[in-house]
Amino acid sequence: MKTEATQERTRLTAARALVLVLVLGVLLAIILFPRLERFYQKQAGVDGQASLLLAAEGLNGALRQYAPLPALVAERETLRALLEDPDNAALLAEVNEDLRQTAFRLKASDVYVMDITGYTIAASNYLKDAPFIGRSFSFRPYFTQALDGGLGRYFALGTTSGERGYFYAAPVEDGTRIVGVVAIKFTVDGFEETWRTGPYTVLVSDLLGVVFMSNREDWHFRALAPLSDRDRQQIASSRQYPLDRVHPLANHSNPLGEDLSLRTFEDDGTRESFVSATTRISDAGWDVTILVPAGPARARALATLASGLLIFMALGLMVMVYLQRRARLMDRIATQASAQEMLETRVTQRTFDLNQANTQLRAEIEERRATEAQLKRTQTELVQAGKLAALGQMSAALSHEFNQPLAAVKAYADNANTLLQRQRSQEAQENISRISEMTDRMATISRHLRNFARRPQEDVLPTPLLRVIEDALAVMDVRLKSCNARVDFTLPETEVWVAGGNVRLQQVIVNLLNNALDAMEGLSDPLISLDLAVTDDTCALIVRDHGSGLEDDALQQVFDPFYTTKGPGEGLGLGLSISYNIVRDFGGSIAAENHPDGGAVFTLTLQRRNAPQRQAAE
Repeated sequence: MKTEATQERTRLTAARALVLVLVLGVLLAIILFPRLERFYQKQAGVDGQASLLLAAEGLNGALRQYAPLPALVAERETLRALLEDPDNAALLAEVNEDLRQTAFRLKASDVYVMDITGYTIAASNYLKDAPFIGRSFSFRPYFTQALDGGLGRYFALGTTSGERGYFYAAPVEDGTRIVGVVAIKFTVDGFEETWRTGPYTVLVSDLLGVVFMSNREDWHFRALAPLSDRDRQQIASSRQYPLDRVHPLANHSNPLGEDLSLRTFEDDGTRESFVSATTRISDAGWDVTILVPAGPARARALATLASGLLIFMALGLMVMVYLQRRARLMDRIATQASAQEMLETRVTQRTFDLNQANTQLRAEIEERRATEAQLKRTQTELVQAGKLAALGQMSAALSHEFNQPLAAVKAYADNANTLLQRQRSQEAQENISRISEMTDRMATISRHLRNFARRPQEDVLPTPLLRVIEDALAVMDVRLKSCNARVDFTLPETEVWVAGGNVRLQQVIVNLLNNALDAMEGLSDPLISLDLAVTDDTCALIVRDHGSGLEDDALQQVFDPFYTTKGPGEGLGLGLSISYNIVRDFGGSIAAENHPDGGAVFTLTLQRRNAPQRQAAE
C-alpha cells in the first residue's frame, strides 16, 4: 500500500509538471508568433524589393528607348509630302512600306501618321486585316498632346487591334506649321511573360488605380480604388479601357514599415495575402507594385516557433525526467522485490501450463501421424482399386486382344504340323516364327498389365517421364484400339527426369487418358493430344481431348472426391482426386481448363530432377 501511494504521488507530480510545461509553451507561442511572422514578412518584402527594382527599371528603360523615336520619324520629308498631298497613291504606298519596315526595325507594334483632324492616312499595318488607315484617333490624349507641339504619351487598349500598348506621338512640322502627327505603339506582353517566370505577382496601375499590366490576367483592368463618375467618364471619353471590364478589386493593406505593407485581396470568395512594395515611374505616372505571397512567411514563422517549442519542451521534459527519476529511485527497490516475487509465481504457473500444453501437443502429434499413415494406406488402396477398376473396364478388350493371337497360334501350329508331314519344312518354319511373334505380343501385353497392377512404392525418386508415358500408352493400347482413338504425340529424343514414382505416375497418366476417352465417347474419330513444356525447373505434360469440354461448376469441383460427370454406375469420382493427391505428394500440381477451340485440357506439372548416376553414365 505504501508503494502504491508513493507511485500515485509520483504520477501526480509528473502530470502537474507536464501541464505547467504545456501552459508555458502555449503562452510563449501566443506572444512570439506575431513577431516571428512579421519578421519573416519583412524579409520576404526586402527580397521582393530587388525584383521590383528590376521590373521598374525594365519598364523605364523601354519608355526611354521609345520616347525620342516619334520625333525622329516625323522629320522624314515623305511624311510632310504625303500630308500635303494625301491622294498621291504612289507616295502613299511608299510611306506605308517605309512605316512597316520602321516598325520592324524598332520592334514596335505599330507606326502610323494622322492629319491634324486625327484621321489616319498611312500605317505600318496596312497589309493586315484591320489596318489603322481611315480611322480617326482624335479622341486619344496622345494625339492632342502632340498636336499642341509636345510629346504625346498614353497607355490604352487598342480600339482596332484589341492589344494593350503604350503610345508615343510627335508633331509633323512644316516650318512653323504642324501638318500632322506620328504615333508609335509598343505592346507590354513581353514584360508580363518575363514576370510570369518569377515567383511574385507584379501590378502596374495608372493614376486612377486601374491595373493595366500584370502577370495575372484575371486582374487586368481591375480598379484598386473606387472610381468616381468623373473617373469613369474620363476613361470612356478617351476609350482607354473597356468600361465593362473595369471592376473593383477589393483589397486593404496594413503597414509593415520600410515601404512595405501587408496587403490582402478578396476576389470571387478567395482571400489572398501578400507582402507589398510599390515604386513610381514619374514620367509615365505609373505605380509598379510587387506582391510576395505571405503564406511562406507564416509557414517559416510556424516552423521556427515549432522548433523553439520543441526545444523548450525538451528542456522542460529533461528537468521533469530528472525530478521523476529521483522520486522513482526509492520506489524501484520495493517494486523490484514485489515484482520478483510475482514473477516467480507466474513462472511456476506458466511452467506448469507449458508442461500440460506440451503433453497435449505430443499426443496430438502422435494422433496426426497415425492419421496421416492411415490416409497414405487408404490412398494406396484407392490407387490400387482404381487400377483394378480400369483393368475391369478393359477386360472385354483384353479378352479380344488375347483371343486373337491365341487363335492365330493354334492355326499356325496346325499348319506347321501339316506342312511337316508333307516335308515342307521351310513353310513350317515360317509358321513357327509367326507363333513366336504372337507369343511375344501376348507377353508384352501381360508385362504392361502386371506393372500397371503392381502396388506403388512410397518414395519420390528421379523418374524417366518419357518411359512412363510409353508404358501408360502401352497399357491403354487395347482401349485406344477398341475406341478407334488416335494419340497425337511426338516423343522427344532426350529423356526427361522428374520427381515421382514409376507406378504412381503411370496411374495418373492412365487416369488422364481414360478420362479423355470418356469425354469423347460417341465420337467417330476421337483424338487425344499430348504435349510437353520443359523449362529449367519444371516439366509440364499437357493432355487435351476434343470433346465438349467441362462446365464451369465441373472446373471448380473436378478434383473433389466422389465428384463425377458420368452416369450412375460408370464411376466413383475418385480417379482425378487420387491423381491430384499423388501429384501433390510428388511436389507438383495438376490443373484443368477448357481449350478455346473446344475440349478440356489437363496440365500435369512436375519438378525436374537430375538423372541417377548409372543412367547418366549410360
